Amino acid sequence: MNLLADLGAFALRQLRGWGRAALFFLRLLRASPMALRRFGLVVTQVYAIGNRSLIIILASGLAVGFVLALQMYYALVTYGATESLGLIVNLALVRELGPVVAGLLFAGRAGTSLTAEIGLMKAGEQLDAMSLMAVDPVTRVLAPRFLGGIVSMPILAVLFSAIGILGAWVVAVLLIGVDPGNFWSIMQTRVDVLRDVGNGLIKACVFGLVCTVVALYQGHETEATPEGVAYATTRTVVISSLWVLGMDFILTALMFSTP
Repeated sequence: MNLLADLGAFALRQLRGWGRAALFFLRLLRASPMALRRFGLVVTQVYAIGNRSLIIILASGLAVGFVLALQMYYALVTYGATESLGLIVNLALVRELGPVVAGLLFAGRAGTSLTAEIGLMKAGEQLDAMSLMAVDPVTRVLAPRFLGGIVSMPILAVLFSAIGILGAWVVAVLLIGVDPGNFWSIMQTRVDVLRDVGNGLIKACVFGLVCTVVALYQGHETEATPEGVAYATTRTVVISSLWVLGMDFILTALMFSTP
């Protein structure tokens, strides 16, 4: 009986948590049009979230491009299909690796930053002070960061894929000796802009929305203590990463299930 009661209490806590998260997301959506009136705040958050994540995104994209070109070449040369190297690298990056790896890096860098920032504002009672002054903290503080994350994530994913393709070209053409004309021509003829690049951008937008909402919610709901803020940043990385991986499977099944 105690086990059954504990399971029931756990289920109720989870349902309450999901309900609070859903209501929090709806509040963000309602506040977003009003936040757009202060466009400067959104631009500031795009810079803070996106530009400050640029170095890790570019470095990781370049490294992924290097390794992907090497691994694919070693696999394709066995079957005499090295002319497909450019196509495989491009599809792997724009469809999967670009959005997914950029989303995981976004959760680790920008997500933890947002959680810590909002959590410290809550611990310092700044959000409560705004409410006392009749300033909605969701509209003034959270919504601009929400919009900034949604805008930044697709740009970072595109840059990740672009620098990854460039890194693959350096390894394949300059180091291995693959024909450069073949590397680019098969990529241009076989990659569909709407199906491949467009679906990759849709994934990036979804990942940006999920990671940003999770980060803001964890910061907003954290305990107003240093330990609570530290624990919230950890939860942000774990939950955001799981959401990115889960949503990637669902979106891939929906987007690429038909030839």
